[in-house]
Parts: sequence; C-alpha cells; structure tokens
Amino acid sequence: MSTLSDLVHAQGRLGDADVEWLHRLAGDGQLLADLASADIVMWVQTSDGSFVAVAHSRPSGAATLFYRDIVGERVRPQWRTQVQAAFDDGEIVDSASPDWFEETPTRVRAVPIVRRHDGADAVLGVITRHTNLGEARMPSRQQISFDECANDLFRMVASGEFPDLAAPTSPRRGAPRASDGLIRIDVDGITTFASPNALSAFNRMGFDDELEGESLAEVTTRLVPPSRQVDESLPVVVTGRAPWRTDIEARGVTVSLRAIPLKDHGTRIGAIVLCRDVSELRHQEQELITKDATIREIHHRVKNNLQTVASLLRIQARRTHSEEAREALTQAMRRVESIAVVHDTLASGLAQTVDFDEVFARVLKLVAEVAAAPNTRARTQSSGRFGVLPSEYATPLALALTEVVTNAVEHGLAGQEGEVTIEAHRTAENLRVIVRDTGHGLPEGRVGQGLGTQIVRTLIQGELGGTIEWKGEEGAGTEVTIDIPLRWIKA
Repeated sequence: MSTLSDLVHAQGRLGDADVEWLHRLAGDGQLLADLASADIVMWVQTSDGSFVAVAHSRPSGAATLFYRDIVGERVRPQWRTQVQAAFDDGEIVDSASPDWFEETPTRVRAVPIVRRHDGADAVLGVITRHTNLGEARMPSRQQISFDECANDLFRMVASGEFPDLAAPTSPRRGAPRASDGLIRIDVDGITTFASPNALSAFNRMGFDDELEGESLAEVTTRLVPPSRQVDESLPVVVTGRAPWRTDIEARGVTVSLRAIPLKDHGTRIGAIVLCRDVSELRHQEQELITKDATIREIHHRVKNNLQTVASLLRIQARRTHSEEAREALTQAMRRVESIAVVHDTLASGLAQTVDFDEVFARVLKLVAEVAAAPNTRARTQSSGRFGVLPSEYATPLALALTEVVTNAVEHGLAGQEGEVTIEAHRTAENLRVIVRDTGHGLPEGRVGQGLGTQIVRTLIQGELGGTIEWKGEEGAGTEVTIDIPLRWIKA
C-alpha cells in the first residue's frame, strides 16, 4: 500500500514542508477519530482537480463505516461537492442532510487543512469526519465533552493552528490516547472535565478527591514528593501552555501526560491533557535497560578475559623453543584476539547488530601487524561495505576472514613484498567477500588441508550457511571468494 508521502508527491501539487504538515496531522488522526467517535479521512487534490484519500483513522470507541481500506481511492460523488467547497473557501462545511453510505445514515463534516506560512494561509487538503448515525443514542457527558474537544481541534485545523510544529516530532512509547484518560482545563488551568480513566490514574497516585474545579498544576504539585526531581516540562504541560509530553510519578505509579493547547484565532482558550498510567510499561523498560547493561558488562568482561588469554598465549609463544609450537600458539593468540574485537564492539553499544565494517577494520589492522614475517612486507587494502550484521554472525565471519587474510600474508606473501585486497559486495540477497593476494599462489593449484582451512570451512559453511572457493595457480597469487546468503543472516 502506498504511503501518505507517495500519494501526495504523486499529485505533484505540494512541497516537502506541506507533506510534513500533513504527516503531523495524520499522526493525530487517531486522536481526532476517538474524540469525534467517527472515521477521519484525509484528502488531497489530484492533478485533474479531483481528490484522493491519503490517510484514514478509525474510531476505537465506535463502529467504523469503512471496513475496507479507503486510502488511495478517489472521493465519492456524494462527498465531492462538500469537499470541494471546503477546499475552495477554506471554511468548515457540514452536510445539509444525512448522507447514506452502504445503507447506513451518516453525517459528514469537511474541514480544510490550512497551513500558515510567511503570513499567508494555504489550503493543503481536506479532512472529512464521517459519523455513524445508525448507532446514535443518548450521549453521555464524556461523549459530549469529547465531541466539544474534537470541534475545537477541527476549528484549529481550519485556521492553521493545529498541528503545532512546536510539539515533539515523535511520540514516546506509551503515549496516551483519549480513551486512556482526558482532562479539559480552562485558560487558568482549572479542570472543567476529567474522564473516569483520568480520575482513576490520579487516584492511584494518591489524589482522593474530584479533579473538576481543581487547578491541575496544584494537584500535581501536591502529588509529587519534594525529594523527587521533577521534569522541567511538567509545569507547562499541566497548565496547558505548551504542546509537550512529560511523566509524573508518585507512590510507585507513573502517569504519562500530553498537553494540547486549544486556541481560537490565536487566543488560548484552554487545553486538553491526555493521561495514561504507564507504570507497568516503565517498569518493563527499566528491566530491559538493566538487562541490556548487564549484557554489555558481560561482553566487556568476556573481551577482557579473551585479551588476557591472548596475552598468556603470546608470552608462552615467546618462551617456546619449538618453531612449530610457537607458530601454533601465535595462531591461537590471533584467533582469540579476533573474537575479542567483536566482543569489544558489542560492549560499546546495546544493539543486537554490529557495524561489521568497523569490526573488520580493527581485525585487518591486527592481522597485518601480527601475521607478517620479518622478511615479508604486506600491504592491505579493503573496499566496499559489509554493512550491519546480526551480532551472532559477526564472530564467525571475523574469525573466518582472520584466517583467510592471515594465510594470504603468511603463506601467499611469505618472504616477499606484496598486496592483499579485500572486497565486500553486499546486495539485498547476498554478501560476497573476495580476498586476493599477489603472492606465491596455491602449490600445485590445490588448497591445503591444514587446521586454518578446516576452521574457515566450518565457520562459513556450517555456521553461516555460505560457500567458499579458492582459485589460483602457483606463482600467480590466490583469490578466495566467500558467499553468504542474507536469508541466513536475517539482515
């Protein structure tokens, strides 16, 4: 399904700033739908003068009229005149009589989407409110209050005062919705309406009275313990002076608050404060942070332990008189240090993925410094990008490449000057790594069967589900090609 941006840009009538405005409004489409207990559809004008739906929000507390997705469809003939009038005149247009949609009586309101820029108003599109009259019943006080809030927001949309660009661009986890709890305050910050869910949230924090008639700022001040540090944005949220979000915590209960100032042609007339008890969510987030920190500490300790093991192997290699034993210990040390590099990268962040280009750059430097023999001068050069890989695959790939590059330096370039190049080619389906050297080539054109080769085959074929191929002739250098399907890497 096409996104809002795709549908709007396809019409070729609006710029990036206009699209951002529409995105902000669409982000609050669910709030408008819940307050109005109606379907909310956003329309933009097409190149031929018609209108196409670019966003749709269904009410969570009422039956939807559109059971099938309407996004991408042209405006229906029975709404066209009303939508066109709202777009041309920049005024809210209500249907004169009930509109019938699939044998259901509805009431339609067309609201122009106005954006103020450089002192001028521009109509970007229209939102329509489709109210199901088939389920009409005696409205409760909450429904009446919600409807009044919706009408205030619709008027602000039509006057270019909503959405507010000063509001946070992205909602925090657990952002409150109208059904979670809604408080309406007047221009002086006095509560004129509090939904049952909102009152319950404040009751759990220790407020045992009615919110209506109380100053919301004074109530929150009494609830927050003096010893607790208060978010500096809390005062402007509970007074409704700024479109912001904050949390308030008391008695082990955390309530998330979001303020939406209400204006009438630039004059503040009050605010809506949405609230939600997010105690369990915050508790889970804290547990995740603690676990992530623990995992990071474990990676850090593993890295330190591996470096200690590598140091012990290095000391043992220096004290060993047997050349064969010294070579085996040196190779073991290099493998351990390669694994330590991966754990060091994992310890520096909390993500489950690794920027393998960063890892390999460190591994390559390590190999070039350690692998070269006294009479060998090896130049290493890498190109392309490995990209981001899951952490569980970073270790086997780093260890495999360590073995391949080490063989290229120690055996391919043994006793001479040469170059080792590493090329990474990543597509949506495959990661290919090519390692070339300008050295002696494969003896008799055949691949050896030593421990290093066995390790590489096991890592690439067994753990990564890939393939590895050696090419080269004696005296003409060697080329090693590694292919890893990304469906195995789950990238």
